[in-house]
Amino acid sequence: MKVFFAFAVIIGIGAAYLFSLSFMKPDPLIESQIRGQILYANSCAACHGANLEGQENWRIQNADGSMPAPPHNAEGHTWHHDDDMLFEYTKFGGAATMAARGVTGFNSGMPAFEGLLSDENINDIWAYIKSTWSDRERGVQAERTAAEAAAKG
Repeated sequence: MKVFFAFAVIIGIGAAYLFSLSFMKPDPLIESQIRGQILYANSCAACHGANLEGQENWRIQNADGSMPAPPHNAEGHTWHHDDDMLFEYTKFGGAATMAARGVTGFNSGMPAFEGLLSDENINDIWAYIKSTWSDRERGVQAERTAAEAAAKG
């Protein structure tokens, strides 16, 4: 009888656990970051580095006047830009984004990924990159995003 009771308790606990799993939803932000990490490795790391370190001498213009790919870690300036700027820079490329913001003649090495990456893919990549930043960097970037949104009305 004791064996049967112990077996029934174990089955009951297992069933309750499996039942509870059916109500657990994965965190969409974490899923986005995971997708973004894979997309970053396939679409961005060749220029921006596998560890978000950017290219050497990223502050010094190349011979053609373009800028090397900057780091996306704390050493870079990426976290100083609002979400719209980061998204547009990725989707439309550096030169087009800057021109749309009134900066002409900017020779960016950043290509446009429109047609290669969906909007969701681009957002996933930025979710991954942001997940590597410190709380301070994420906070500064979130404040910049909020300020830019408020300025647009």
